[in-house]
Amino acid sequence: MIGTAALGLAISGGLAHGAFHRNSPIFGAPITRVRGADAVALTFDDGPNPEATPRILDALATLDVRATFFVLGRHADQWPALVARMADEGHAVANHGWYHRKLHFKSPAYVRDDLERGTRSIEAAGGGRPALFRAPHGFRSPWVASIAKSLGQRTVGWSLGVWDSDRPGAGVIAERTVRGARAGAILLLHDGDGYAPQGDRLQTAESIPAVVAGVRAKGLRFVPLTGENW
Repeated sequence: MIGTAALGLAISGGLAHGAFHRNSPIFGAPITRVRGADAVALTFDDGPNPEATPRILDALATLDVRATFFVLGRHADQWPALVARMADEGHAVANHGWYHRKLHFKSPAYVRDDLERGTRSIEAAGGGRPALFRAPHGFRSPWVASIAKSLGQRTVGWSLGVWDSDRPGAGVIAERTVRGARAGAILLLHDGDGYAPQGDRLQTAESIPAVVAGVRAKGLRFVPLTGENW
């Protein structure tokens, strides 16, 4: 028979896994991979950013790649034309909330306000109605997925984060991304800074041609996160 202490530890461990692991199913199973034997999804968080996002969009257009942008509402309010450009160029525009606060200890009212504000900002900017949501840092509470679902948004995790936000150099970002790319993977990079609207993400922008070339050299193709791909 399981003792009280052991049961408590098991429950605590489960709750911690649900709150802090980006792909945990405990608080509602997120999307963790894309369909297709040779498909990968390139995703960007925290944008738009006035310097990095246009350069990333230019590179993706030149290379004929469609990505998924998890847009931060307060940044969309500042640079709406970049959000509209994402949608116009065939990228999936998704919700990253408005505030960029970790949601694991936030109340249901706070979470709903954050997601609704983000949704409204994306729509007002011309990004359309988002069908997907990604929690900042992947941190969630028991009600995050259900609130997102009530707004028509599936929650998304990721397979590989390459810590491009640490700015290790464009070559390192590309090498980490290519090395970790696998069929079905959801790759996480950043076109913005969730805590500084004009934070430097130019290394990520610079890495995109090498990322695309390297992933394609592995026989993989890029797809946006749309209903047909998850």
